[in-house]
Amino acid sequence: MRTQFRGEQLADPAVKECEKNLRACVHCGICTATCPTYVLLGDERDSPRGRIVMMQQMLEDGAPSAETVTHLDRCLSCLGCRTACPSGVDYARLIDKSRAHIEQHYRRSFGERLLRWGIATVLTRPQLMQLALRLSRLISPFAGLLPGPFRTMAQKGAEIPVRGEGDSNFRRSKRTIKFQTDRRIALLRGCVQQVLAPEIDEAVARLLARRGIELVPLDGAGCCGALTHHLGREGEAKSWAKRMIEAFERAGGTESFEGVLISATGCAAHIHELEYLFADEPGWQMRAKAFAANLMPLEALFGDPEGEQKSRLRIALHIPCSQQHGLRWPDCGALLQRAGFDVVQIPEGHLCCGSAGSYSLLQPKIANELRERKLSNIRSGRPDLIVTSNIGCLEHLSGPDAPPIMHFAQLLDWAEGGPEPKALHNRVQLMTRGEPVN
Repeated sequence: MRTQFRGEQLADPAVKECEKNLRACVHCGICTATCPTYVLLGDERDSPRGRIVMMQQMLEDGAPSAETVTHLDRCLSCLGCRTACPSGVDYARLIDKSRAHIEQHYRRSFGERLLRWGIATVLTRPQLMQLALRLSRLISPFAGLLPGPFRTMAQKGAEIPVRGEGDSNFRRSKRTIKFQTDRRIALLRGCVQQVLAPEIDEAVARLLARRGIELVPLDGAGCCGALTHHLGREGEAKSWAKRMIEAFERAGGTESFEGVLISATGCAAHIHELEYLFADEPGWQMRAKAFAANLMPLEALFGDPEGEQKSRLRIALHIPCSQQHGLRWPDCGALLQRAGFDVVQIPEGHLCCGSAGSYSLLQPKIANELRERKLSNIRSGRPDLIVTSNIGCLEHLSGPDAPPIMHFAQLLDWAEGGPEPKALHNRVQLMTRGEPVN
């Protein structure tokens, strides 16, 4: 593509990176087959190729149009297009800069601004999120009176159990598993997962403890900033990232820890590319790059499962977009097979399930259509369980119309003698009572 950026625009490192990627695009259209919104809607404006044209026009001209905002908002940032692109276009750089540009130069409706503020403020803070879940339970009987996105939030929030402080070992002050070892890894607990599913990190801690690795929660790290980053709230995303980096450095950094671990691939994918967030701050960019270099793939730490094989359950392996298109790390399929499980590949496994961070709250109609498409493909393999590695996918796909779902660390932990995951326990109870199981 030809570009017409002015010299002062190209002084912005992020715009300069965008220009490089725009020039690399040849509009071949290969990306359209991997784009969930184009596959679903069939609108060229909801394809990567169409969005790239709109992003170029917006970034060159400066003023976002309502049409451009609508179609860029529908992008899931699944990055399936980046994996498919033969020209090496890094779509992430384009959509990230465009979202920040829209946030700065476009005036949304009051309802949209309130919703986005709520996501950025509440979901990133565990205590506020717990409070919001309790509030959702109170207002759920009146959810039908609320506007669309708020109705969705109230209904979803009411379905999620509110956890007490004592439910998670990692929610207790400085609580770690104690044993003799020289291997220590810093754990980023994140924000949403430690409220919705703290048992995931507990399972990870037990798995690593059996291998002589101590998992140490990184005090003061907070949210990684992925949620605010994908909302285009660049300043807030930087603040969260700086807090996380400083927490690691304050705790001793590489002198104290073998690496950094976060068990949600959506967060890991954001951290993996953290340096791009600080393109205009060279000092912080170096620190962000050094921090990201310590990020460790969870699957690589386990090796062969320990103990006897105890099940031949059929597992539908849902690989999150953040893992296959963002991180591009190997999945846990081989680990599950070595643990004695039958792993079933999911048709259209490259397409997003519709979760995409806060997307299911901002674009509930499209998100739910993608969810049903994903579940239909999953059901075709008649699995006993769904296994994934991202809290967003886990929560979005779970429900009475879906097979039980859990994080792969929980399943491996159970296979090695750990506690039975709740999702698996519920399935066994249904089978015992003779009730149908999805």
